[in-house]
Amino acid sequence: MTGLDHAQIERFIDEGFVRIDAAFPRSLADEGRAILWRDTGVDPLEPKTWTKPVVRLGMYGQRPFVEAANTPVLRAAFDELVGRGRWLPPAMLGTFPIRFPSPDDPGDAGWHVDASFGTESPDFMSWRVNVASRGRALLLLFLFSDVGEPDAPTRIRAGSHLDIARQLAPAGEQGLTLRELAANGFAETAHRPEVLATGEAGTVYLCHPFLVHAAQPHRGARPRFLAQPPLLPAEPLRIEREHGEHSPVERAIRGALRGDL
Repeated sequence: MTGLDHAQIERFIDEGFVRIDAAFPRSLADEGRAILWRDTGVDPLEPKTWTKPVVRLGMYGQRPFVEAANTPVLRAAFDELVGRGRWLPPAMLGTFPIRFPSPDDPGDAGWHVDASFGTESPDFMSWRVNVASRGRALLLLFLFSDVGEPDAPTRIRAGSHLDIARQLAPAGEQGLTLRELAANGFAETAHRPEVLATGEAGTVYLCHPFLVHAAQPHRGARPRFLAQPPLLPAEPLRIEREHGEHSPVERAIRGALRGDL
C-alpha cells in the first residue's frame, strides 16, 4: 500500500493536517456507530431523547474500532508522517464526543491543543505539551458518521501548529501547561484560515500534534460520531537527528523554529 504523495506531505508540513477519504470502510463505521448508540443511553429513533448537546464516551477496543484504526492506507500514512517503526499500532479508539443537534452551548467549544503528558493530574488544565510532543505523535480525527457543515465539524486553524511550536520552544523539555498555552486565548493563531473537518463516514484527518482546533455547536439534524485518539510514539520525536532523517512531523517543528515556515 502506497503512502501519501509528495504534495500531501508538504501540505501537512505547511498546514498541519491531511485528510484521507475512505481511510476505513463505511461498514466498520456503521458497526462502530451501533455500539456507540447503545452506550449513549438514548434512542437513535427518538430525537426527543437527545437532551444533551454532547455525550462523551470512553476508549473503545472492540473489533470495528481497532480495524478502522489499522487499515493499510492509514498504516502507510503513519509511516510517511511519523516514520517507519516510530509509532505504535492503535489498540483502541477514543474518546468519542458524540454531538447532538441542540440550541444549547455545548460548553467545550474553545480553541485548544491536545495535551500529551502530565495527564495523571486531576486538573486537566495542568496537563502539558512540550516542543518534542512528548507522548503524542499525531492527533487523529476519525469520522464515524457523515459530517457536513451543519453537523458540528471540528474547526481547524490551518498552519497553527507552527505558531505553537514557536511558543513551546523556550519552555524546553518541561513544556507548558494547557492553562499557560491558553492564557491569551490562542490569539497568536487567530490569523490562520479556518478549515472544517467535514467528510463521509470513513474519513480520517491526520493532524500535527500542535494543531489548534475547536468543537462547535451542532446545527444539523443527525448526531455526529467522531473519535479523536492520539497516535502514540514508539520513540520520542527528535528535533535533531543524525543523517537528517526527520519525519514530516519533526520537519514542521524544525521549519517553524528556523523561521522557514
